[in-house]
Amino acid sequence: MKKIKKSFKKDRTSIIIPLYNEELRLDYCFNIVEKFLKNNKRFFFEIIFVDDGSTDQSKNKILKFINKNKNKNFNTKIKLISYTMNVGKGYAIKKGILTSKSKWILTCDLDMSVLPEQYLTWKKRKFIKDTNCAYIASRSHYNSKIKSKFIRRRLGGILKLILFNFFSLKVSDTQCGFKVFHSSYIKKIFNKIRCYDYAFDVEAMLLMNKNNIKIIELPVSWVHRPGSKVHLIKDSVKFFLDLLILKRRFSR
Repeated sequence: MKKIKKSFKKDRTSIIIPLYNEELRLDYCFNIVEKFLKNNKRFFFEIIFVDDGSTDQSKNKILKFINKNKNKNFNTKIKLISYTMNVGKGYAIKKGILTSKSKWILTCDLDMSVLPEQYLTWKKRKFIKDTNCAYIASRSHYNSKIKSKFIRRRLGGILKLILFNFFSLKVSDTQCGFKVFHSSYIKKIFNKIRCYDYAFDVEAMLLMNKNNIKIIELPVSWVHRPGSKVHLIKDSVKFFLDLLILKRRFSR
């Protein structure tokens, strides 16, 4: 067996995957994660599933997955954080970040619309190097490859205009779940997060701007997967109301 370079161990990355009632889509996620770990054994990872109060069999399926992989030769620890109340995706991400033990932290949606290999591609191309930056996958980047419904792209354009007019936030895609942070600042940022629904991404970026953390948008390969829990009308209304609350807070 080849020795693992110390640099890889020092550069360990936590991958945080939030979920709520995802028992039907977990098997696909497990297959992607297992393949990723098998093909990248020289790297050290910490996989953190955060179950945001699921009422189905999600928790049990994840525990079985952890047990299945605990004796495999992966340089990885797979963990589960779970709690009984469904609070929101933002809270799940916050719990995962505050629990993580790595220098780099990747948040990743369970549907694997962006495959975890994208992170290593960014690293290989030296896109990720400055520890005082946040690196976010942007479906609006001119080099991104996107397979999505037209209505979602239109909503993304509308959101971009709202965020610029409300906050002068010059970020074209706040809502893609694939983001990379460094532990030197991100725990401090998420300790201040109050939005636990979908507007938490916007709040996090506003806090980063306030703390002089540079936000860099990177190209991504993104595919829309069926089975999303997002309700376009209902969640869009709730999202807009949360933006109004954030506008009041950050205008003080």
